[in-house]
Amino acid sequence: MGETTGMAPINGICKMEEVLIKCVVGEILVSGCKEGIHEIKLQNTAVLEPRAKEDSATFKVCEGPQEMIPSLKQCTSWLQAYFCEPWMIEKLPIPAFHHPLFDKDSFNKTVLLALMKDVKMGQTVTYKELAEAVGNVNAARAVGGAMRSNPVPLIIPCHRVICSDGNIGNYSGGKKNDVKRWLLAHEKHVKDM
Repeated sequence: MGETTGMAPINGICKMEEVLIKCVVGEILVSGCKEGIHEIKLQNTAVLEPRAKEDSATFKVCEGPQEMIPSLKQCTSWLQAYFCEPWMIEKLPIPAFHHPLFDKDSFNKTVLLALMKDVKMGQTVTYKELAEAVGNVNAARAVGGAMRSNPVPLIIPCHRVICSDGNIGNYSGGKKNDVKRWLLAHEKHVKDM
């Protein structure tokens, strides 16, 4: 844990730092550099219980540098608010992203940024509706591909994208569908408060 080198920005190699968080959904690894967040990875998932409105979520930074770079600190604060005080996330700034996917214009970038901007806490959107929103009505499958390529889940809420028939669809390649169900229920509780 700590510093690693990795993603190549325009002028060289990023000096990467990582933070490991343990929270109600399990372990989350956040990596970034001084330019922004590279990835949020849901590592090991927990056994998830339905959340009652009055339950408070657990959130603990377990590993990482003593003094976090600003992007990691901002991302960690955002994630803590999402799990513990979700009504606060609208007031918090979104951390900068520094992943190659966001370096150039692409369909995936357009879809992910539209999702982040337009689909708020407690809302869902279908793959087809999201394709229509970005101007390509026949691209529902491509929207699914964009969700799979999302380097910063939770902040870009790919868990809010569902199938047209109301099925929740897959999350993180189908490996974490229980997490998707929990996140949607968590957001519904917040919206109902």
